[in-house]
Amino acid sequence: MRYPDPGGQVAASPEWDRFIEEFDAIRSNVERVIQGKPSEVGLALVALVAEGHLLIEDVPGVGKTMLAKAIARSIDCSFRRIQFTPDLLPSDITGVNVYNQEERDFEFRPGAIFANIVLGDEINRASPKTQSALLESMEERQVTVDGMTYELGVPFMVIATQNPIEHEGTYALPEAQLDRFMVRLAIGYPGAEAEAQILETHGTHSALDDIEPVTDAAGVAWLIAAAQHVHVADPVRRYVVSIAEATRSHPDLYLGASPRASLMLVRASRALAASEGRDYVVPDDVKLLAPPVLAHRLIVSADASMSGHTPDSLVRGMLEELPVPVKG
Repeated sequence: MRYPDPGGQVAASPEWDRFIEEFDAIRSNVERVIQGKPSEVGLALVALVAEGHLLIEDVPGVGKTMLAKAIARSIDCSFRRIQFTPDLLPSDITGVNVYNQEERDFEFRPGAIFANIVLGDEINRASPKTQSALLESMEERQVTVDGMTYELGVPFMVIATQNPIEHEGTYALPEAQLDRFMVRLAIGYPGAEAEAQILETHGTHSALDDIEPVTDAAGVAWLIAAAQHVHVADPVRRYVVSIAEATRSHPDLYLGASPRASLMLVRASRALAASEGRDYVVPDDVKLLAPPVLAHRLIVSADASMSGHTPDSLVRGMLEELPVPVKG
């Protein structure tokens, strides 16, 4: 299925061959650690290539932190881990100006956010004030301290984890924070065969110790730039808009998807299409990505929530009802 556009540019085949080769190399490397979860690994890497941020929400012990570390170790670039706690300060994340007595001037000491891959472990354990320190960096890829702005590198990705079961001593992420995460995913429990394999490979040592980088920051930057050239035809763009509008008018939703959500859905669809060797997006890409990209941005009304409806189920219901564009 193809949605041609006279203004669209089709990339040369060798370029997409290189894209698939490098993307699959990262995916295979991560799957050596996160076994039996190919869809979840692929979705996390789609967010990386689409310059998005990832929120992993699941119960303890299923590999949330391990997934983030495996992605970081597969890329030869800077990695920082922030363990979010109630006493964590915003300056611990962004950095602080310190007076240098020898120079008799203030010098900036970068915080943990200055890395290519930043793991925010248990992000909902920090206070709202500390959580808000991430807002500027996640959206604008820069940090402002005492009126001075510092650019962040490429790639830049925040991978945050949180436990949805334990709520004592936690602070719910505000909607403005959730809206800056491109994708929310749950890893889930592994299957019986995959868990048996995990016991074999992880039983004596960590599989993280066995993996080496398969690309570097420049390689990921090339993947990001290449994915931006994937063509999105007008019917597909209108399909994305129709999904967003359906969330805004749905009677069971108190808050619908923002225009930022539509933009992120298009960017993620471009990255998914490129990972499959296509230089164009099809409606199936949008349908596949809509729940993990949109659901965490929506707020279900009180009545609908009491009836058992969830944002994810409502998005999937809308996708079944909305007409899908056909080949032009």
